[in-house]
Parts: sequence; structure tokens; C-alpha cells
Amino acid sequence: MFKIFKRRARIAIKRMQRNQNPFSFSPGKSPAQKWMLRRQRKERMFRRCGFGAILLSCVFLGALLWSVIGNGYTAFQRTEVLLTIDFSADVIGSDPETADYRLLMQNALRELFPEVTERREKFDLYALMSKSAYYKLREMILADPSLIGQRRNLWLPAASKVDMFMKRHAPDDDSALASYKLNAQQFIWIKKLVRDDRVRTVFNHIFFTGGDSQEPESAGIAGSFIGSLMSILVCIVVAFPLGVATAVYLEEFARKNWFTDLIEVNINNLAAVPSIIYGLLGLSVFINTLGMPRSSALVGGLTLALLILPVIVIASRNALRTVPRSIRFAAMAMGATPVQVALHHTVLYALPGIMTGFILSIARALGETSPLLMIGMVAFVTDIPRGITDPTTSLPVQIYLWANNPEAGFVENTAAAIIMLLAVLAAINVFAAWVRNRFEIKW
Repeated sequence: MFKIFKRRARIAIKRMQRNQNPFSFSPGKSPAQKWMLRRQRKERMFRRCGFGAILLSCVFLGALLWSVIGNGYTAFQRTEVLLTIDFSADVIGSDPETADYRLLMQNALRELFPEVTERREKFDLYALMSKSAYYKLREMILADPSLIGQRRNLWLPAASKVDMFMKRHAPDDDSALASYKLNAQQFIWIKKLVRDDRVRTVFNHIFFTGGDSQEPESAGIAGSFIGSLMSILVCIVVAFPLGVATAVYLEEFARKNWFTDLIEVNINNLAAVPSIIYGLLGLSVFINTLGMPRSSALVGGLTLALLILPVIVIASRNALRTVPRSIRFAAMAMGATPVQVALHHTVLYALPGIMTGFILSIARALGETSPLLMIGMVAFVTDIPRGITDPTTSLPVQIYLWANNPEAGFVENTAAAIIMLLAVLAAINVFAAWVRNRFEIKW
């Protein structure tokens, strides 16, 4: 027994000299060391899983952005063809408003290709130009009747299939004609126009200044963007004061009883209600009951205000709770009334958090589609709205309409509109982050 104790004592002394645990006589690592190694191994695995999840999300996001940008960047340009238009008085006649302006452009095309005589070939030749060119000629004559009897060289928009082909392929590349519904004869005519320097690609300003159209090369987002802007302005005017006032009352003045608890539960539940329910509510109350104009920015803004009102209340209450109670006590000690404490101190210090939550709520309202579909903002509106009661649509609904159109030209318009919507939402989120970092008070 003494020999065993002596041997263990020698082992303990040697371990003390090597800075080891003198009371651990089992070979290998101690149980505590093994437990720490397992814990560190699990932590490293958790970090790798988190990094992998972030990397996978970035890959999916990058693939989405690559697809959207790859399909939509060409919509910011348009293809035009140079034609010599003869504003013949015989064609225009005595009434310029009812003249057949298609014949003016058809005469110019036949002048460039006199060999085209058959009816089918003429149809294919005329299909190279956009129908919006007729309206451009009509607008020119109505604006300046002195053009009648003159010949002018004009750049007129090409058809959507020609436009997409010229922007995505070389003029001598005939491998993708079937994708754009172009035949071999049309390809020959396009090459001849290119050789004669009668084709050019310019910035598509119509996409930013025009309204919706049945022709993709003439469709724009100005009407839907202004409709979204008007709806958001109505939403701000209604939702911001109501949401902040409700939050201030519940947080600063309301007594804690069963009634206020019921209100809080209902507000939290309304924040999770699907957005299409608010569309049904807006349809029932604002249109069917109050008789407001259908498909207008007024009804759209009021419906979106109902949608984001619970979110604003919750965000504002959370911002008010971050203000220390000592601020309130100090103001009351100086003789301020409860209303002065709330308005001059509490709300003022909580304003950065309130504004951040409100701006993010506006970003959500800007991207909503289903409530606006229920109140009729899905209508085909070509004119740019001039007031909140005019028929209009919104940018997300415009994207929905273009996405359902089978014509290939609307595919790039849809992607380009998505790019613009993402840019606006990104700008709003960046502004919200700037407001939070610039005005946030750290207690």
C-alpha cells in the first residue's frame, strides 16, 4: 500500500513540474478537457453551418439578381429605323385626325424595298415597324400641320421582335431568328437596313416617361410609378399620425386594464393578418360602402394605410419603451404636464426609432400587390394620373400585368420594372438605416 502511494506521489510531483493536473491519474485527457473539446467542436460546426447558410443565401440572391438584370437591362434601350416619310396631302386628306398614317409608313418601307410586291411579303415588311410609329406621325401632324406636303427623314421605333433581336444579337447572326419570330426574309431586310446605316440603338426614355401600352416597345412605368407615389402619400398622411398617436396613448396615458390588453392583442394580431384581407376590407368599406372611385390612388392609399397601421403602432411603442423612465421623471420634476412630457421629451427622443419603423413600413406598402388587386388597381391605364381620384395602377401591379402578358417584349419590361422597384426599395432601406444611425440616442 505504501509503495502504491509513493508511486502516485512521484507521478503527481512530475505532473506539477510539467504544469499538469496533479490529481488526474487516468491516462489521456481529463473528462473536463474532453467536454471542452466536444463543446468547441460543436461550436465550430455551428459556425460553419451559419457561414454555409449565408453563402447559400448569397448564391440564390446573386442568381436572382443576375436573372433579373440579364433580362431587363436591354429595356433601357430601344431600336429605331430611319425612314423617309412623305407627308402627302392625298394620304392625309382634309382631316388630319382621321387620316391613315399607317399608309405613310408603308409607302416609306416600299420605297426602300421596291422588290416587295406580294401581299405576304408586304405583311412581313410592315411587321418590322412598331405600331406606335403611326401615333408618332399623327402627333407630329397635329402639332405642326405645315408638315403636310413635305418629306422628312425620321427615326421611328422598330417592332418589339426586331428591337430585342438587334439589342441581343449581331446583325449577321441568324441562329436565333426563331426565338424572336423572325423569318429569313425579314432577316435579309434587317441586314440591308443595317448596311445602309438606317438602324440605331438609343436610350429608351419612353420607358421612364410613358404609360402602359399594348406594344412593349412603347410601354413605360411613369403612370404606375406616379400612381404608387400618390398612394404612398395618401398612406403617409393617414397612417403616420394615427399610428404614432395610438402608440403614445397606449404607452404613456392608457391605464393597464383588460380593455387596453384587448387592444394590444388585437393590434398584434392585425400585424400578422394576410395583406389580401385588407384588400377585401378596402373593397367593402371604401368602395362599396363609401362610394369612393374604384382603381384610384385615394382608395389604394387608404387600404395600404390600414395594412401598415398595426406595424407602425408596434414599432412606435417599442421606440417609446427605449426611452429611460428617468427622462420622464426629470421632466415632471421640472413641472411639465404629462402631455408636455410625452410630446416634448419622450416622443422627441424616440423619434429616430419611430421614423425607422415607419420608413420600413412604407417600403412594405410600396411593394404590396394583392390589396391593390382587390380594389381594382389592376386596370389597363394608359394615361398618367393627375390626381388621387384618377384611375391608376401601381408599380408592383404593373409588373404583375406585364408578367402575365405572353409577348416576349414584355419579359424584358417586367425585369426592368423589377430592377426599378428593387432600386427604390433599396434606397428606402438605406435611408432608414441612415436615419437610425444618424439620430439614434444610446442610453
